[in-house]
Amino acid sequence: MSQKYNRVYNFSAGPAVLPVEVLESARDDMLNYHNSGMSVMEMSHRSKTYDEIIKTAEKDLRELMNIPDNYKVLFLQGGAHLQFSMVPINLLKNGVADYIVTGQWAKKAYVEAQKYGKINKIATSEDKTFSYIPDCSDLDISPDADYVYICENNTIYGTKFHTLPNTKGKILVSDMSSCFLSEPVDVTKYGLIFAGVQKNVGPAGVQIVIIREDLLNDNLPKWCPTMLSYKIHADNDSLYNTPPAYGIYICGLVFKWLKKLGGLEKMKEINEKKAKILYDFLDKSKLFKGTVEKNSRSLMNVPFVTGNDEMDKKFIEEAKNNGFVQLKGHRTVGGMRASIYNAMPIEGVVKLVEFMEKFEKENI
Repeated sequence: MSQKYNRVYNFSAGPAVLPVEVLESARDDMLNYHNSGMSVMEMSHRSKTYDEIIKTAEKDLRELMNIPDNYKVLFLQGGAHLQFSMVPINLLKNGVADYIVTGQWAKKAYVEAQKYGKINKIATSEDKTFSYIPDCSDLDISPDADYVYICENNTIYGTKFHTLPNTKGKILVSDMSSCFLSEPVDVTKYGLIFAGVQKNVGPAGVQIVIIREDLLNDNLPKWCPTMLSYKIHADNDSLYNTPPAYGIYICGLVFKWLKKLGGLEKMKEINEKKAKILYDFLDKSKLFKGTVEKNSRSLMNVPFVTGNDEMDKKFIEEAKNNGFVQLKGHRTVGGMRASIYNAMPIEGVVKLVEFMEKFEKENI
């Protein structure tokens, strides 16, 4: 991280840290983007200049993820919460779907989907405070299920599906909000992927949906708002209405940053190295303890505790005073959480561990 800007190490779960290089590019473009005489914030989304921005962003994302031609890429608004409704509204044909509930956001999606059909909870890890991913190799998949739903990386609880569930031929839908672009993905294994970009890709306000073309449904219920139709957005190249234009521009800069870095294989290598530094310390620490079963650990979100609420508060406060911010765990679980997304440099994790070692020596 560039120290010339006097930046803190930001471990926020989202909105989260962005690459300094991307922020510098945005700064340089702010008043006059590519000699257009205006900022991207000011230009029409129907202009040739902006059309190039959004089309280049889609092209770069397709290259990064190797997205097949029979999948549409949509840049939408409304966050993951809106997808909790859009998915069932657009994909339910038999009126049945199966949900695997491994955290707060999967649970919210499961509850929301019940407004639109018969929604079955076929697996959950709620019995152990969502601290593991259940065995999904032989689930009781509903024969008439329109899709199987997962939240692939659980931001709050720090778990990750390292093996996708056996859907027995049913469409897999994945909320990838907190692991999007952190590693290579075989898009063909999914019918639909969605991700809020504010964790790993850009500023809050943009939602990316990758959907197989045969799932675009033009026979939606009459009560469905036009804005909630994937097909409408696909047919209009994400320009049915004014898109979150500036946010998409920043995402495009992040895509270029990832390509320059070496793509998703290289990003995964870096992310594994960062996570190992932190997990290795937690596994040997006498004060701090990770809260997730080892085979379910996330590369992106690392929750940990001391076992003492007052000690946790002391650590969070001293960490903040030393330039390590947003380490407080989610309000539903307490403790601490370090979100080490793509843009968090290895140096940030190394320095955090050094601080944790020092804190442990002083408080044990």
